[in-house]
Amino acid sequence: MIEDLVPDLLWEQVAPFLPTPAPRPYWHHGRRRADDRAALAGIVFVLRHGVGWWQVPQDSLGVSGVTCWRRLAEWTEAGVWPRLHEAVLAQMRREGLLGLDEMSIDGSHLRALKRGAHVGPSPVDRGRPGSKHHLIVDTNGTPLQVSLTGGNRHDVTQLLPLLDALPAIRGTVGRPRRKPRILYADRGHDYDKYRRELHDRGIAPKIARRGVAHGSGLGTKRWVVERGFSWLHQFKRLRTRYEVRADLHLGLMHLACAIICWRKLPGRSF
Repeated sequence: MIEDLVPDLLWEQVAPFLPTPAPRPYWHHGRRRADDRAALAGIVFVLRHGVGWWQVPQDSLGVSGVTCWRRLAEWTEAGVWPRLHEAVLAQMRREGLLGLDEMSIDGSHLRALKRGAHVGPSPVDRGRPGSKHHLIVDTNGTPLQVSLTGGNRHDVTQLLPLLDALPAIRGTVGRPRRKPRILYADRGHDYDKYRRELHDRGIAPKIARRGVAHGSGLGTKRWVVERGFSWLHQFKRLRTRYEVRADLHLGLMHLACAIICWRKLPGRSF
């Protein structure tokens, strides 16, 4: 079961980024540290199926859900997932699988079942506690960067932070790519202030205007971000926010993005 959740090629991709655990003192007689690959398989199991940590199949994986949660916290705090995502993006660029000249950005609401950071009254869910996923994708809908905010935060507040947080995508000779030439966005980003900001950064804004009838044609380019959200939310743990800690939910988002990108590489699928 471990090989089904974490294939050999995926494990070879992840293993170099995992921190080396601190050595135990010679007088320590407790249990041995659980296998990292088995713990990652438990994390992927929860991410894919949306179950609780207590439902991790310990008999099949050899690790408990508590251990998987602790390992998720440890690796999230060590910054494993964003570095993994960046490395996979570099491989995709090397293979010519990224279209970085044009990018699209959008946000998506989700319900938050528990309190915590980045939770607010959702305007699309009768004021119930919620959060919002923000996503920027390339021409093909490949997720490049994500962020998490409260459900009451406006989409436009994450436009510049997401652009600034884009990883330096390497993989070819020359400078790494850090920004698009054209950015597509919906009416929620229709502010002239941000158009000027994008122009100053050398990015051409293609943003739908409020009060203008549909049919501008921007939807033929911008739909890829909706497909990106569809891929992201196929991981059922991300459809509803269960984690109190915002950093852990964001860590799961980064892991999901890395897996989505890894699946696009030649010969990778599971």
